[in-house]
Amino acid sequence: MEPDKTELSILIPVYNTVCVSFVRQLQQQAQGTGIDYEIIVADDASTMPQCVEENSQILQIPCCRYIVNKENRGAAATRNFLAQESCYRWLLFLDCDMQVPHEQFLAHYLAPVPSLVINGGLSIGGDQQRLKSNLRYRYEKQEEPHHTAQQRQLRPYQSFRSTNFLISRDVMLQHPFDERFLRSGYEDVLFGKQLQQHHIPISHIDNPLLMTDYEDNPDYVIKIERSLQTLHTFRQELRGYSRLLTLAEGIHIGAVRSCIKFIHRLVGPLERRCLCGHHPNLTIFKLYRIGYFMNLT
Repeated sequence: MEPDKTELSILIPVYNTVCVSFVRQLQQQAQGTGIDYEIIVADDASTMPQCVEENSQILQIPCCRYIVNKENRGAAATRNFLAQESCYRWLLFLDCDMQVPHEQFLAHYLAPVPSLVINGGLSIGGDQQRLKSNLRYRYEKQEEPHHTAQQRQLRPYQSFRSTNFLISRDVMLQHPFDERFLRSGYEDVLFGKQLQQHHIPISHIDNPLLMTDYEDNPDYVIKIERSLQTLHTFRQELRGYSRLLTLAEGIHIGAVRSCIKFIHRLVGPLERRCLCGHHPNLTIFKLYRIGYFMNLT
């Protein structure tokens, strides 16, 4: 049976990002709900001292803690650490580089939902004209219609993302994130698989955080390459939970696989230059990802 949501730990891993205003918004909403709450922000050994200095203001906000870890352990380990530091029965994990879209954000999570894991989703915002040459914005905007609660609920475990989710503390402590994932990327996909293996239901609701901050194109391409390396490393565990992995492994004809690898080695640098430039193309982006991944094999 679902425990009453009368207490909440809001947990935010942070790295090289200032999130003081984000925390203030959440604190004001939590205070208005009348529940017992805490907000804990854990810095995963940021390399930008100014971010750490500015985030220290969080210590002055009521019911808030700010913990600076000396060693970078990765997003998975930081989320586990936050869960261990928490003291309330419900945990709300939020990414630090987001915005709270409306004043009822926390209230929607506190509404009765018969599930021990609730995924709220993500909304893509920002000035479309200003961001028209930003690769991540264009990609996320194209994918946004596929990430409504209705669409996510069709494949609830494969659709789990750690950007914005509520979970029972008992479930989180019993089934922590896999700390072999030292960099962000696919650790939440494997977490979704673990929940399915242990028959823990996930409910998907439309209660998204708002994304308005996007890496520049070269940084995003590097991030994608790192996540593809992670996908390759954990491909056995992630089989059936990644569309790109399913596509790559579905190409059984050796000559076709060899052709894709050869073409990527031939034109991959040109594709990458396009993606890092001012006119990135989403079709080229998809071709680059599959070619890059298959050349890791």
